[in-house]
Amino acid sequence: MIERTLFDADHEAFRDSFRKFVDKEVAPPHAAWEEQGYVDRQIWNRAGELGFLCMTLPENLGGLGVDRRFSVIQFEELSRAGCTGIGWSLHSEIVAPYIAHYGTPEQQARLLPAMVRGEMISAIAMSEPAAGSDLQGIKTTATPQPDGTWLLNGSKTFITNGWHADLVIVVAKTQPDAGAKGISLFLVERGMPGFEKGKRLKKLGLKAQDTSELFFNNVRLGPQHLLGGLPQLNQGFAALMTELPWERLQIAITAVAAAQAAVDQTVAYVRERKAFGTTVGHFQNTRYTLAELQTEVQIAQVFVDRCTQALLEGKLTTTEASMAKYWCSDLQCKVMDECVQLHGGYGYMWEYPITRAYADARVQRIYGGTNEIMKELISRSLGLGGR
Repeated sequence: MIERTLFDADHEAFRDSFRKFVDKEVAPPHAAWEEQGYVDRQIWNRAGELGFLCMTLPENLGGLGVDRRFSVIQFEELSRAGCTGIGWSLHSEIVAPYIAHYGTPEQQARLLPAMVRGEMISAIAMSEPAAGSDLQGIKTTATPQPDGTWLLNGSKTFITNGWHADLVIVVAKTQPDAGAKGISLFLVERGMPGFEKGKRLKKLGLKAQDTSELFFNNVRLGPQHLLGGLPQLNQGFAALMTELPWERLQIAITAVAAAQAAVDQTVAYVRERKAFGTTVGHFQNTRYTLAELQTEVQIAQVFVDRCTQALLEGKLTTTEASMAKYWCSDLQCKVMDECVQLHGGYGYMWEYPITRAYADARVQRIYGGTNEIMKELISRSLGLGGR
């Protein structure tokens, strides 16, 4: 195994601390959370109490001001443990950065400290029943009113943290005929008249993650609810495009960590499982399959670490993030499928971690922009085709 040089001693000390927290307080109740369809809010409060939420925010905004490698460690450790119901990555490393980078000082001061403490759970609402990867195709509108407010109308679906959410960044059209130049981001909070949450969606995997529908019926929004205030009116699409590479790299990071965990679990299983008078790990097919998988996961890890380093240096490109997201999520699904096969019938039983990992993996090729969209973006960087 190639030694990873991305982390220093402080990072590894944090990994040890966070791993102990996950193993003690997150992993044990996770199966029960999968049954009920959501994690308990208390674990959010506990994470906030320990300083595990929004760590990369500057100290003046309530965070610890640490670099994003600490977040990478969190993603990896939660993936290693199979704790896919935890929505902290979206809360801490997608929603919080939008507010930190684009919010007004008043919005930052009011919202971010509560997010750091785990008292305010956040989500971002992009996808709609008829618009997924194509953000320009959204139908949700925020229509300007004579008094300087907007009326928000529409619906969103597949929203991570949606059922728990106290705060949602909603992507809406403020100039429907202006395409990408007519999209704005609004801050919608629990309890606003006209804002309703639908049922928790029953999914193939990620069963402990509270994914839901959201509905907006004449939700009245003032300038204080427009992310960034009036200067950011109709600037939402540019903000989304700026933040998406990090979101896509997060998917790649979790994909590689989950794939490595699956290989490790399968190696342990085939060493013990016996068939035809010997262990399954003794068969050439088993050994060669796992050798191939470990090699590919190692290659993916090196590339993801390189992309992470580029992110830290402010050099991560949309193309590189798209490559990482597509390649690593494809590999994750391949690894899970092969590892289920090596588990035999037990690989189809829900109580086995590999079975749940198999189900959890499939959505990685869909959200954050489908892998087909990733290939489109990569092909454009080559000067080929595309509209």
